[in-house]
Order: sequence, then C-alpha cells, then structure tokens
Amino acid sequence: MDFSRLNGYYSLMFEGAKTTILISLVALVCGFILGLLICLMKMSKLKILKWPASAYVHILRGTPLFVQIFIIYFGLPQFGVQFPDIGPISSDFVTGAFALSINSSAYVAEIFRSGIQSVDKGQMEASRSLGLGYVDTMRFVIIPQAIKNILPALANEFITLVKESAIISVIGVQDLMFKAGIVRTSIARAFEPYIAAAIMYLVITSILSWLVGKLEKKLAQSN
Repeated sequence: MDFSRLNGYYSLMFEGAKTTILISLVALVCGFILGLLICLMKMSKLKILKWPASAYVHILRGTPLFVQIFIIYFGLPQFGVQFPDIGPISSDFVTGAFALSINSSAYVAEIFRSGIQSVDKGQMEASRSLGLGYVDTMRFVIIPQAIKNILPALANEFITLVKESAIISVIGVQDLMFKAGIVRTSIARAFEPYIAAAIMYLVITSILSWLVGKLEKKLAQSN
C-alpha cells in the first residue's frame, strides 16, 4: 500500500464527498414530502388511493435500487422522458436525485405510517370532539406528533441514503465513488483510492450516527 500516491487527489475526493452529501440530502427532503403523501394515501379508506400507494411501496421496497436507477436512466428515455440540466446542476445529478428520492419515499412512507400509528388514538377522538375535521386533525395534531416520534428513524434513513448513493456513480454522477474511480485511473492503482473512499464514507456515517444518538437522547429527555 502506498497512500502517498493519493497526494494531490484528496481535494478531488472531497468534492465527490460534498456531492454525495448534497444528493443524499436532496433525496431525503424530496423523499420526506413524497413519502408523507404516499403514507396518507396508503392509510386512506378510499381504495382508489390506497391500492396504488400500497403497490408503489411494495414495488420500490421489493426491487433493487440499482435496477430502479437503470430503468430511470436508460429505460425512460425510450419513451421520451429525460431529465434536463438545471442551471449548473447536471442531468445526471437530477436523475440520480430523482431515483434516490422515489426509492427513499417508499421507506419514509412506512416510517411515517408507524409514526402515525404510534400516536394515541385518543388524540384523534379528542380533536374530533373539539370540532376539528379529519384533515385539520391530521395536520395540526397527529402528524406533528408523528414527526417527533420518527425523527431518529428519518435520520437513520439519511445515513442509509449516504451509503446507497454510491450506486449512482454508474450513471455518471460525480460523487465520492465516481471521483475515486478517476483517481484509480490516474494512478493506475485501485486499492488506495477505494480504501480512502471507504474511510470517508465511514467518517461521514459515523458523524451522522453520533448526531442521531444525540437527537435520540434529547427527544428522550423531552418526553
């Protein structure tokens, strides 16, 4: 092993790490919004909403993210669906963020469902008795409490996204793994750049795990 060969390339890998964190954050935010919508549809008594949402969650949770990315990146263009560049943001980044977002939304939907179900049913009954409708009760009473209950799980989903985002390098997103591949080609050695990438992923996820632990302790103290 000769890690001195990486001198001059660390800044390149740090750029990739920034992209990894950014695309994971975008996917979490979009997945959060979409996941909440899917969750409410799945919990609806209307079959026209419940069945498509249930199928959505089942399919996305039951198929590999790698396959989903390839369907979106290579398959959708056959039907004229392509993601454009958005200013300085490349179409590859947009595609990768979209793929991660819809995949994450299926898991977030289930996290939300468990969070909503964890709220005491008496909260719903009390709110309805005070004259609040179902929508207002969910908006102002149930969902805020559910979000508080699931914050640690959402934070763990972010950690999972950071690790899973390594897959998007296959479609040209210049994340940490993509940059590690550039370094591998430049120095004609694979072990050192990929070990360095693994260490950087480990540092990122370790910091996030530490923050999740702090969050869980704070929430436990507030209850």
